[in-house]
Amino acid sequence: MIEVVCNEHLGKKVHVTCNIDDTTGDLKKLITAQTGTHWNKIGLKKWYTIFKDQVSPGDYEIHDG
Repeated sequence: MIEVVCNEHLGKKVHVTCNIDDTTGDLKKLITAQTGTHWNKIGLKKWYTIFKDQVSPGDYEIHDG
C-alpha cells in the first residue's frame, strides 16, 4: 500500500491510499471519493508527464509519499 499526495488546482491537498499495482484510473476514482470531481475530469501529471489510465503508478515510479 502506498499513500499518494495530490494537489488540486484550488490548492487543496488530497491524501489517497492505494495499492502499487492499481491502475491510474483506479487512483482517479479514489480521488473522486474525496473531492467530488468526476473521475474522467481529473488529469494526473507529474511535471510534464501526463499519466494514462491503464498504467499503474508503480510503472511511473510513484512511491509512498
